[in-house]
Amino acid sequence: MRRLIRWLLDAGPILTLAAIAGAGSFTHIRDTAAEHGQDGWMAWAVAVCVDLTCVMAARERQRDRHTGRTRNGWISWPTLVLIAGIVLSLAANLNQADPSPWGWITAATPAGAFLVAVSMLERRAASPRPESSPASSSVPEIAPEPVPAFDAEQDGPSSELLDYARRVAKEYQTAHSKPISRDTLRARLGVSHQLASDLLRILRISPDAL
Repeated sequence: MRRLIRWLLDAGPILTLAAIAGAGSFTHIRDTAAEHGQDGWMAWAVAVCVDLTCVMAARERQRDRHTGRTRNGWISWPTLVLIAGIVLSLAANLNQADPSPWGWITAATPAGAFLVAVSMLERRAASPRPESSPASSSVPEIAPEPVPAFDAEQDGPSSELLDYARRVAKEYQTAHSKPISRDTLRARLGVSHQLASDLLRILRISPDAL
């Protein structure tokens, strides 16, 4: 219930703006279509086509961003469709305006507000995921190896564990371009905090550690 309330408080204003602005723009497009020979249900159909085309194009732009299809430039088919829908909507709004500067401004407000609301929803849908998700997916999981924690002949981590820790640290630095932390090393090796600290200290002072 709390999650629903937070979502309504967060997205409610944008959805309300989109609904009101869309209705205003819809009315202007319908009236313009009716004045130019599209009577009855056809006037409503033209208005629905223009507004839904803008929404559909915005969603396609967001989907292209996720799939990487926009890396070659910002101009794409969904972008061109969105621009065309905006131009048609603004043209219909201005056609219904009083022939004065303020008349044009007030008549264009619903189309502009609708575009802002759609762009805000598109921006939220395209927000990047938490940093940990792509990082964890890009780093291959290392299968646990049965390595002894301590060497029986010396007081400190065993050579097998040290080699394993060195390999984990190298792979982490290659993937993230930064040294591995103690907590990450502890989680990857499944050792105690103290042992992870000892291993990290040895790796940092060893010439061939990283």
